Amino acid sequence: MTRAAEGGGPYDRKGVNIMRTADIRRATKETDIDLTLCLDGGEVSVSTGIGFFDHMLTALAFYAGWGLTLTARGDLEVDGHHTVEDTGIVLGQAFAAALGDKKGIKRYGTAFVPMDEALCRTVLDLSNRPYLVFDAPMPQPMIGAYDSCLTAEFMRAFAFNAGVTLHQKCEYGANAHHITEALFKSLGLALKEAARIEGTGVTSTKGAL
Repeated sequence: MTRAAEGGGPYDRKGVNIMRTADIRRATKETDIDLTLCLDGGEVSVSTGIGFFDHMLTALAFYAGWGLTLTARGDLEVDGHHTVEDTGIVLGQAFAAALGDKKGIKRYGTAFVPMDEALCRTVLDLSNRPYLVFDAPMPQPMIGAYDSCLTAEFMRAFAFNAGVTLHQKCEYGANAHHITEALFKSLGLALKEAARIEGTGVTSTKGAL
């Protein structure tokens, strides 16, 4: 079951400024996720049942400049995989819906984030051509109750459902917590840059994204 979204750019037909928003619910036998996203700011409230993942999503929303309300109930008695991956799916769908026709956006974004000994890079294109290159080995398998390999699963689910070409690399680092946090924060900063409104046309020589 899905409750889908409204979006389509920052201005209506009369030139009145509107917020880029999306509202989605996705329920399966494994997860039930309710999400409201505003690309132009607002309160952030996240509850997934996985404390570290909540922390990462909150950081992502903060650095992206989003308003985000997200509640996820998943089969955590199995593990966190379905919850993390399905959250990436829904967040990606909401991001794409909130962007709308992409008119006026910068399109490209790049960010480096250091965290103690770790340095991570995110480069992305809101191209509607989903792809993920993820090069960030995790030195420790677990971060609290969060399986560190799930970061790649979240990024893949987000990129493919948002229509984003996403490249992420850990330049160096020895602590999985620091690496993962730098990846989420750099994703937020790069998305904020790429979604920024700079004009009225589509940033593409083809005339469409």
